[in-house]
Amino acid sequence: MKFSLNHLYALVALGIAVCSMDAARADEAHAVKLYNTYCVQCHGVNRDGNGINSANMAVKPRDHTDTKAMGDTPDETLFKAIKGGGLAVSKSVLMPKWEGVLNDDEIKELVAYLRVVSKTTAK
Repeated sequence: MKFSLNHLYALVALGIAVCSMDAARADEAHAVKLYNTYCVQCHGVNRDGNGINSANMAVKPRDHTDTKAMGDTPDETLFKAIKGGGLAVSKSVLMPKWEGVLNDDEIKELVAYLRVVSKTTAK
């Protein structure tokens, strides 16, 4: 069987696509780990705002499965809320700031993961 240059290009493109998919899965897996470590206590294992701490909170945590509310929230706002806490986006003081705990890349991973959870697209 003879390989042409087009075959080689196709194989390279396929390899790049597979590597990109693996990297995306790795980023999402890391984001799930971050969410389970830092967010689940308030936002819940179902990501619906019903975490173990939520029963004692004056303001209910955001339901990350709410497609409408999450779809209306720009990525920049989600990033600011995670990094600077609720006050950074004029929301609840109960949302802590994770700056200094999470780096910007980890916060971006969480924002992307929230898009998966909420079944919304980046804004």
